[in-house]
Amino acid sequence: MFSSALKSFSSNISSNYSIAPQPSSTSGPWKIFDAKKKSTGKAASVFVFDKKSLESTSGSLGGRSSASGLKKAHEEILDQLRREASSLARLRHPNILELAEPVEDTRNGGLMFATEPVQASLQELLQDQDGGSRSKGVELDELEIQKGLLQVAKGLEFIHDSAELVHGNLTPEAIFVNAKSDWKISGLGFAGGPNTGNTTKGNAPISLHQALHYDPRLPRSVQLNLDYTSPDFVMDSNVTAHADMFSLGLLIVALYNSPHRSPLETNYSVSAYKRLFSSSATVPNATNNFLSAKPLPKNLLGDALPRLITRRPAGRFSAREFQESRFFDNILVSTIRFLDSLPAKTPNEKVQFLKGLPKILSQFPDSVLEKKLLPALLDEMKDRELIALILQNMIAITKRLKSGKQAFCDKVIPALQTVFLTGSKATGERDSSKEAGLMILLDNMNTIAENCSGKEFKAVILPILYQALESPTHAIVDSGLKTLSIILSVLDFSTIKNELFPVIAHVFSKTNSLGIKIRGLEAFKILCGGKDGEDEQFAADNLEGVITEKKTVQSSVVLDKYTIQEKVVPLMKAIKTKEPAVMMAALDVFKQVGRIADSDFLALEVLPILWIFSLGPLLNLEQFQRFMTLIKSLSTRIEREHSRRIQELTATNGTTSTRAKDFTSLGAIPTPNGISTDEPDDDFEALVLGRKAANGSSNNMLDGDWSTSLPARPSVPPSNPSQSTPQSSNFSWSRSASSNSPATLSGSNGWGASPTTRAITPDANLNAFATLTPSSPFNNPLQPSQPSQSITSQISSPPPPTQHLASSIDWSATSKATSNPWIASPPQTGGLSNAPMGSFASASGNAQSSSMSNFAVASPSSSQFSSFTIAPPPNGSLLGQRQTQAARQNVNVGFNGGGGTGTNQQQTQTAGGGGHKQGLERYESLL
Repeated sequence: MFSSALKSFSSNISSNYSIAPQPSSTSGPWKIFDAKKKSTGKAASVFVFDKKSLESTSGSLGGRSSASGLKKAHEEILDQLRREASSLARLRHPNILELAEPVEDTRNGGLMFATEPVQASLQELLQDQDGGSRSKGVELDELEIQKGLLQVAKGLEFIHDSAELVHGNLTPEAIFVNAKSDWKISGLGFAGGPNTGNTTKGNAPISLHQALHYDPRLPRSVQLNLDYTSPDFVMDSNVTAHADMFSLGLLIVALYNSPHRSPLETNYSVSAYKRLFSSSATVPNATNNFLSAKPLPKNLLGDALPRLITRRPAGRFSAREFQESRFFDNILVSTIRFLDSLPAKTPNEKVQFLKGLPKILSQFPDSVLEKKLLPALLDEMKDRELIALILQNMIAITKRLKSGKQAFCDKVIPALQTVFLTGSKATGERDSSKEAGLMILLDNMNTIAENCSGKEFKAVILPILYQALESPTHAIVDSGLKTLSIILSVLDFSTIKNELFPVIAHVFSKTNSLGIKIRGLEAFKILCGGKDGEDEQFAADNLEGVITEKKTVQSSVVLDKYTIQEKVVPLMKAIKTKEPAVMMAALDVFKQVGRIADSDFLALEVLPILWIFSLGPLLNLEQFQRFMTLIKSLSTRIEREHSRRIQELTATNGTTSTRAKDFTSLGAIPTPNGISTDEPDDDFEALVLGRKAANGSSNNMLDGDWSTSLPARPSVPPSNPSQSTPQSSNFSWSRSASSNSPATLSGSNGWGASPTTRAITPDANLNAFATLTPSSPFNNPLQPSQPSQSITSQISSPPPPTQHLASSIDWSATSKATSNPWIASPPQTGGLSNAPMGSFASASGNAQSSSMSNFAVASPSSSQFSSFTIAPPPNGSLLGQRQTQAARQNVNVGFNGGGGTGTNQQQTQTAGGGGHKQGLERYESLL
């Protein structure tokens, strides 16, 4: 019904306001709807009067019985209601209902006007208490009544003294309680000037004849309520401001009465009213407890009510005097009174008041704290000098309220946004007042987080925190970083990673304050899953070699592994200072990183940083040991995980690879010259020559150049051995070999069965080793002897070989059976064969001229000895004599400095052809 009626109200208010379909309360003839202005979203209350409510009660009972008379009565009621709304537009006072939109006529003849948002009229609140309900959410306790009556008295003082009006109908329906729990005066339909004539405003006096006339055809809500009317009107026809004070006394009794109604019950009858005042027993006074069913407060009985409910107007309190009565003489009411007049106080008075207010906040009921004190304080935040003190009281009120979260979100959050975020620009100048407010908010961040939703925290509180972190004041930045552990529980992961962490990282990397640097490290510790004041994670090893980890309850990791490894650790690595406090704070961060990061990352990135930090010159022994404890623990973890990984890979592959044990598994490498490579020949060469041989003269494919290989063995030996005689390598210090003295290769022409030789080029000269001299012509051990001065002086340093050994080998000579005295003929014995010092002849037929240290090594494949094992000497003196003779001839040839002919070489070969030397007798050639 009401929604359809609103659709017919075509007016400026209905087009500019979003009006609720159902009324929230009623007051007299008005229905009150909650509304919100479309342009600003500001809440309001819309008062609507429907003209049809007058027609529903019209009848032919007495008074104006004709239709014209009824219509005229309706017009008078409409004029009366218009005056009520118009009076609100003229009277502007904190304790008078504030008009938002002036009264308008609706399409169906009704009226409509908009005011500040109200919860209910006082009459509705009293009816709720009588019914035992709290539907309006207002509890009329002692302090609420005292506060409300004080506000009504202030409003009456303004009406009487400033507006020079008399309300005339001060009832519970004429008083409204707004959203701040303030009592506001309305219902000025009967208001008018006094009839004494001493007014300066020229207000028309109240027409008592019209006001006191009761018309049963009209609703009682639009007629004067005699139950709260002063006897000055009814019995004396006197209109003064004192009449309103009598009505105020009756209203006070109704507040404490049970049920909550006036002590006078007249049923809108003037005769009944006069009858009540004819007897003192039916008139409220101190002797009959003012006709109240419940005991009244003593401060009311002793001072206020006797000076209000009295027959003589001169004996009554004025509105100002009532405010000064003992009824309001307590600290809480006085605080509210001071708060109401706070804008008019001096700055020093404001500061003193706000400093002392937290001491008495515990004495206020929640309704007064939430609806009176908190909004009043927030209204004063426009004074920047008072921001810190107001915020301090605001936090204290929020802590005390049971519904603190709703009050904080509805009232405090918008105020904080206005003060700290709206129009805030970087001017480069420090605002001390604003910074003081920031400190209060940061110190009470726990209370703010508990009473704020995540959405509002992210939209308002988090930007304020960013302002604190970007402040040039180190104390504010430090306090902002301290709040990290509190705000993480309110924010989501994406906000922390993408918005909060970059700000903290920027502060950490740019600050030059040691305290901020340490606080930033503590913030990183929390972001990595640590806690404030967390105990040491790792216990001492007690020199037992075992690092144990304490069992602690770990908090959830805030940042992900990637961000920790790629963002946090590089910031730690970039730390330049070596202050012990910074190093130990960094150690705590690395403890958390060690729990999260991969073992490979720990080994490659974290451990090197820890070692650098641990060697800081300012650390003491205990601090260094703490670093070592962490390093050992992380190393143990790396070893354990990597070992397990290897074991898993081994189990997956099935067998263990053995390629690291024998690199020849890559493929068989043929042994050159028939010499086994099981034992290294470097030791033997070093023993004989005193140094390593040149790489260019080595035939060992493992020691020399791999790019050069031996020529392939021909499958068919040449028919003419003389044509394939190789050319020996010639040096400036050696005798050239005769071209017609081929060397033959004994044995078969197969590669595996034919003994081969290897030539070794000396590094420098003969001084590198001593000459071996035999003590016996047969098999006695050889003894070294110094060469003669004349021979030694003729030896010059050999140049590097110019021709590779491979070029001097003639494989066609293997078919010849020419015996070589320097190579052992029995294939089953392997030994060492030394040629003369000047030139060693190869047993394979390649008569090669090499350095004085060249020698040929015979290594038969069927030898039972190792490659460098000296074979036992042969029996018989004939071999020894031939060996001695051949050695002497070769010495002459070798030390001839390159001169001589091929005859010496032929003689040497002829002398050696009669026998084969083995074992140590081969060294006799060096003599």
